[in-house]
Amino acid sequence: MTTRVIIVDDQAMVRAGFAALLAAQSDIDVVGEAPDGAQGVELSRRTRPDVVLMDVRMPEMDGIEAARRILAPPPGGGDTARGDHRPRVLMLTTFDVDDYVYEALRAGASGFLLKDAPPADLISAVRVVASGDALLAPSVTRRLIADFARQRPAGRGRPALRLKALTERETEVLTLVARGLSNAEIASTLVLAEQTVKTHVSRVLTKLDLRDRAQAVVFAYESGLVTPGE
Repeated sequence: MTTRVIIVDDQAMVRAGFAALLAAQSDIDVVGEAPDGAQGVELSRRTRPDVVLMDVRMPEMDGIEAARRILAPPPGGGDTARGDHRPRVLMLTTFDVDDYVYEALRAGASGFLLKDAPPADLISAVRVVASGDALLAPSVTRRLIADFARQRPAGRGRPALRLKALTERETEVLTLVARGLSNAEIASTLVLAEQTVKTHVSRVLTKLDLRDRAQAVVFAYESGLVTPGE
């Protein structure tokens, strides 16, 4: 199946370069570009892409606010024909905007990619996010999430209470997801089949009403289940 992508970035050359690279892939179709967050939100609603490549810093509306609007549930639940469509958002950033990464994940982004990453990494990132997974493998991502979780006190009340919905095994799996382990690594750690781990992860996301692993990581830190430095 073809993955529909839009690119939202205020630099025309960046948009053109990314578009040319992605359009050359037989399984990726670039269906639009936008120079700022506000136009990106409108373009996303009009074209209904599978993946939005979203720059963090832009005029008019930054990428985080645009991601919030794109990923927010439609008022009143929307309609099944249009309102329920929400794409995956992959944030584009540089090392000097690390302080935005945590907020981007809280907004519902499925991960982030450094703008100077090799071309193969960009193509792979789009495919990973389109498949429904989160781009959380790089150690730098785990470090950033831990850094920002450290700056905020562990959650009280509702986030912690929601953990009670999980079984002991599901809590173990969520803990390992938050520490950045892949399904294969979790399977090895808990001596389970990888398919069993996938089932546990799916149940965790459903019970906690989370979109993907990125939100699961944020939730684990905010609820106090995992603390930085463990």
